[in-house]
Amino acid sequence: MSPLARRDETMRSVARKERKQGAARRRRSPRAARAARPPEIEIVVASPLWHARRRVKTLVRRAIAAAAAAVAAGGGELAVVLTDDAAIRALNRDWRRQDAATNVLSFPVGTAGAGRGAPRLLGDIVIAYETTQREARAGGRPFTHHLAHLAVHGFLHLVGYDHAADAEAEQMESMETAILAALRIGDPYGRSLRLAR
Repeated sequence: MSPLARRDETMRSVARKERKQGAARRRRSPRAARAARPPEIEIVVASPLWHARRRVKTLVRRAIAAAAAAVAAGGGELAVVLTDDAAIRALNRDWRRQDAATNVLSFPVGTAGAGRGAPRLLGDIVIAYETTQREARAGGRPFTHHLAHLAVHGFLHLVGYDHAADAEAEQMESMETAILAALRIGDPYGRSLRLAR
């Protein structure tokens, strides 16, 4: 076969392959494509306390991407605010009528208001540094493991999980434990669990 004939055959082969791949992409539903990609996450460091910790943004992104994959809630946008106890106490007081600092707050947007083609807004997660650090120490856990747990917990609230009733709490805790195990983080509720290898 001449070099020109080989080149033509190679080009035809590549074209056939591209047509097959394009047809496969068209057959996938938009929902499946959306579920396959992680949400876009904006992380705002609103307290200088967080600068003492390295790679917290990467850790939070990984934890949320794992949670999104576990619940097939891909795509969308959310913001994570890394703040301090004073700021989260004010939010907790204003939004939940509880005048105390807490570890994490979630503010889901819901499904209304997203126009066709517009990104789906999931909401905001706010995490307090001092409470996260205090709880990690009290529980004998690495700070990073507790932070990943709070990011997962906050994300699950954004996509509709809750823990107001016992059955809901069990389901949410089970989901958190499985997601964290996939990240090689032990059970945050202290139950015995083999880590994923």
